[in-house]
Amino acid sequence: MKYVGKIIIEKFQPVTDLKIISDDVILTPNRIEHIIERRGQAFYDEFNSYFADIVRDPDYIFKDKNDNTAIASKSVLHNGVNVNIVLRLAVAGDNPDYKNSIITAIKENDKRFAQRLRNNTPIYVKLDKPE
Repeated sequence: MKYVGKIIIEKFQPVTDLKIISDDVILTPNRIEHIIERRGQAFYDEFNSYFADIVRDPDYIFKDKNDNTAIASKSVLHNGVNVNIVLRLAVAGDNPDYKNSIITAIKENDKRFAQRLRNNTPIYVKLDKPE
């Protein structure tokens, strides 16, 4: 298991009606394998170092269709792409040892991200995000 970083619980709390029980974020070997299988080794190698910053300080947070799951999105400056982290939140009723866990990571171009903004209302928007 790889420790990724921490979330600011208050930013993510609107995703769920249940209390978030941890601010720690992990990435399991199984999920690393999933990301590499779906997005490629090059994607993982290029962007995994940004995962901590994305979950700690996202530009946008969306509620995912799955319960207690958020999509944290951030424009990664080194090549201007948007990277989304799907994050399963550890909530009341879960095993108290559970941590917030990255489910997958997705790269989106500007056109696809604009479509996401049109079709989904963010629950959080960073006020000082670059335009």
